[in-house]
Amino acid sequence: MKRLLWSIWSVALLVSLTGMAFAQGNPRGTAKLVLKGQTISVEYGRPALKGRAVEQMLGKLGPGDVWRLGADKSTTFATGVDLAFGEVTVPKGEYSLWARKVAGGWELVFNKQHGQWGMTHDAAQDLAATPLKETKGSKPEEMVTISLAKEGEGGAIAIQWGEKVLSASFKAK
Repeated sequence: MKRLLWSIWSVALLVSLTGMAFAQGNPRGTAKLVLKGQTISVEYGRPALKGRAVEQMLGKLGPGDVWRLGADKSTTFATGVDLAFGEVTVPKGEYSLWARKVAGGWELVFNKQHGQWGMTHDAAQDLAATPLKETKGSKPEEMVTISLAKEGEGGAIAIQWGEKVLSASFKAK
């Protein structure tokens, strides 16, 4: 009897550990950029449209609601240098990234809490927010794609899903 119970317990443990290992059902993506000798990076989950329309999903959000910019574990933005997004300063450190729907568009939100799972967004932990420019991509992206690129003396972040592209420029301070 002890052997049977031990076997059942062992199988249950193995199944639960395997489930946790595969809990992140979406692939992860990474974007990196070096400014002033310091690395800026974004690590994020890449959900796919799978026949759905971006507007069908993001259109459910009302003003003030946030999109986690990926899937599974929160999107992590790390910078080794202080950044200026226009008048908004983001000190070097690690943050979770969110897009907040506002009247007439979107803004990029830097939240001091990072590594959380799913849609856990504590607005009291928001450090800063900066406007995002919305454009239409030249080619639709099936999976969420976040890129960092050199732009003049600074850089730019772009988030694309389907034909929707949200972007913002920044400079190292």
